[in-house]
Amino acid sequence: MFNKIITFLKEVQLEMKKVNWPTREETIKYTLMVIAVSLAVAIFLGGFDFVFTTLLNWFIIK
Repeated sequence: MFNKIITFLKEVQLEMKKVNWPTREETIKYTLMVIAVSLAVAIFLGGFDFVFTTLLNWFIIK
């Protein structure tokens, strides 16, 4: 059991050396892109929600 853990940790260390980590600039750029897309989707869905809510209230309440 102990040997398996040691082997696993060595393999993890080898794999971590192969990882192509993004630069600080790339990380900032991708983070801002995710925030922008999330806001755009939220506004889009919020707009649909507002329109459908308004239409349902107009047809059901009147």
